Amino acid sequence: MQFPIIVTNTETVPGRQIVEFYGVVTGNSVRAKHVGRDIMAGLKNLVGGELKGYTELLQESRQEAAGRMVEQAQSMGANAVVNLRFATSSIAQGAAELFAYGTAVRVE
Repeated sequence: MQFPIIVTNTETVPGRQIVEFYGVVTGNSVRAKHVGRDIMAGLKNLVGGELKGYTELLQESRQEAAGRMVEQAQSMGANAVVNLRFATSSIAQGAAELFAYGTAVRVE
């Protein structure tokens, strides 16, 4: 993932000093499973192996949620997000949310 600001899963940015905190920023993406992917997943369960369709779906969701979080941070005036975390939850049968959150800061 490439972002227009610094994004890190650590509490600080190495070599930089946090000079202002803006607060928690969030982004999310809710995705539904695809019937075609479900059929392939069922077949993979029989023989084993990676469920590539779901891997791609999760990666897309992660990028979308993190992108929305970064947009929120930029709108607050931040030039970095520290302590990035991801969480997932089931919304309904066949649909899940991927949630990204972190702390928007300004670093020098």
